[in-house]
Amino acid sequence: MMGRLLLLLLISPYLYSLLISTVAQPTKDYHQLRPGAPFKIALFADLHFGEAESTDWGPLQDVNSTRVMCSVLDDENPDFVIYLGDVITANNIAIRNASLYWDQAVSPTRAKGIPWASVFGNHDDAAFEWPIEWFSAPGIPKIHCPVANSSCSGVEDCSFKGTQRLELMKNEIELNALSYSQFGPKELWPSVSNYALQVFSSENPKSPVAFLYFLDSGGGSYPEVISSTQAEWFRKKALEINPDSRVPEIIFWHIPSRAYKKVAPLFGIHKPCVGSINKEKVATQEAETGIMKLLVERVSAKAVFVGHNHGLDWCCPYEKLWLCFARHTGYGGYGNWDRGARIVEITQQPFSIKSWIRMEDGSVHSEVVLSSFINGNKSM
Repeated sequence: MMGRLLLLLLISPYLYSLLISTVAQPTKDYHQLRPGAPFKIALFADLHFGEAESTDWGPLQDVNSTRVMCSVLDDENPDFVIYLGDVITANNIAIRNASLYWDQAVSPTRAKGIPWASVFGNHDDAAFEWPIEWFSAPGIPKIHCPVANSSCSGVEDCSFKGTQRLELMKNEIELNALSYSQFGPKELWPSVSNYALQVFSSENPKSPVAFLYFLDSGGGSYPEVISSTQAEWFRKKALEINPDSRVPEIIFWHIPSRAYKKVAPLFGIHKPCVGSINKEKVATQEAETGIMKLLVERVSAKAVFVGHNHGLDWCCPYEKLWLCFARHTGYGGYGNWDRGARIVEITQQPFSIKSWIRMEDGSVHSEVVLSSFINGNKSM
């Protein structure tokens, strides 16, 4: 029997219990998973809440996006949710406190009592873009502050000042007991969402089953890149918590690295790649500064998950690991492809990482085993 898989937040130099804390965090409830069941994660990518907020179209898309998340949560009943960037479209949000929209985006997960973590995308703290039509009749429309059903507040927050990464993260963490997001090391700022989580079995909490790494791929208020400093942080963190590379590692960020372009299918999607849509070119980070080299060299690194491209949902092998897109979850943002969410499932005995896509209509497709690279050898 595998036992129950639980989660720990890794804050150097200590392991800090999130889901099973009893002394350090008495306010955190014990999170009990189904005995013998895998650890299931739902990825919500590119929700784009707040897009075109001054139009009739915009708020309706937020309602539709909420419906998608609720459908996936009902169908999959995940143990954990990851918001994979572009949670909001800050460049369309005319209020100072964009956390009001961020709060709406996480509300379906919070309402079901499911813990979550988030990483930033290129739109989450982008500068407000003044629509040119506002400078002709009838002028600037009335600004709406979405305070209803929100854990944030502030009518005074109606302005055009924008909300930066640190403030967005601060509001999420402080206002949500179920959020396990972190600011990340100060030396990496303005790159903020850099941290690690540990999945472990309740039968043996000292023996981790998998490590989850979260990296901020930039964009918005600074360049779209995972810096060499972030890569060095990852290297040191991995050596600290997984020195012998014994424990499998899964990595999450928003904007694809340039390696994604190298493995992108040219026409359609053919084996060994797995997916259902391949409708656009990969939009990559501005530079590659070392993170992919580190991942390729670690036999414990099994898969990378990104969002950003709404018209891509494939997984393809690259060297010794898998490179995967999520599925466009939100109705905000470009593209009319059907919405859904990528699911990641970790099983302990025998160890496996499986993934599939759950659509808004309840259908499932594109199942793939991502633990099929063992010690660098492909077994499919």
